[in-house]
Amino acid sequence: MPIHVADAPPRSLAALREALSTPSQEVVESLARVDGDLMLLGVAGKLGPELALMARRALDRAGRQARIIGVARNPGPELVERLSGGGVELLRADLLDDTALAGLPDVANIVYLAGRKFGTDGAEHQTWALNTYLPGRVAERFRDSRIVAFSTGNVYPLVPVVSGGADEATPPGPVGEYAQSCLGRERVLEHFSHRYGTRMAIVRLNYAVELRYGVLLEIARAVHRGEPVDLRMGNVNVIWQGDVNAATLRLFEHCAAPPLVLNLAGPETASVRWIAQRFGEIFGVPATFTGAAEPTALLSNAARANELFGYPAVPLRTLIEWTAEWVLGGGETHGKETHFQEREGRF
Repeated sequence: MPIHVADAPPRSLAALREALSTPSQEVVESLARVDGDLMLLGVAGKLGPELALMARRALDRAGRQARIIGVARNPGPELVERLSGGGVELLRADLLDDTALAGLPDVANIVYLAGRKFGTDGAEHQTWALNTYLPGRVAERFRDSRIVAFSTGNVYPLVPVVSGGADEATPPGPVGEYAQSCLGRERVLEHFSHRYGTRMAIVRLNYAVELRYGVLLEIARAVHRGEPVDLRMGNVNVIWQGDVNAATLRLFEHCAAPPLVLNLAGPETASVRWIAQRFGEIFGVPATFTGAAEPTALLSNAARANELFGYPAVPLRTLIEWTAEWVLGGGETHGKETHFQEREGRF
């Protein structure tokens, strides 16, 4: 899916946002073939802003005047200014409010981003409401739209590291209530797709990274600070968020009833030990470790996505180098951990 890859690592927030929101020619051509406006529900999250701006830029390059609309419950002033300045219309709405949901405009294409992961422990009811109940309300409201909905690789069980990862035919085995609620989201969406013939694509994401957030950043910061890296989840998949954004926008052409289910993940079964040692080489410090790698891990097989869209444009070694430069330069972060080491499903 080649996207524009910067000649040098993004070293500023503006350069990072540019890299995450620049559409490839394939995205431009794909959206040119998709009729109607596009609305992103939950645009204020980690993926939403650059995804919305990539869509706007792609449509502009395609010469299409379709609207790009972002919906958020309580967007901050900086996000409002950035999206509005980039040509994205921003609507404030609590999606759990039936009146607010009904009042949203009818659009042909929906990206469903809303959800909850962290904070589930002790507030499980809120997670189920956002992750399972709300998708049904959205599917009912936008039954005549194409819907690309985000799920997670957490719906899979932990699989042997030597297996190549769970593919789309692997029976779900969610561990913990967050993962269970996400499988619930998928099943509810499938129900409405069967009921109304709604064309959908369900994205099982595992793990998106960018320089302010993600598995690579957590490992890099631990190595840089001289802290031991936890090896219990000894292998991971990681994929550049810009590649995720590009694939998401191209999925409207692949929506189907019943839904297309697609793993979106890095192609490598990457060793956490190897990643940490690579960061140690760049930083000039030894990587240290705690725990022992288990024979199973949360891994997704992305062969189907790679067949559809090609391999990610930003490869793993480049991601490691970019992340290392970001850490050395004191780049800002989202201040949130992924908890990728979690094996009991407690978030």
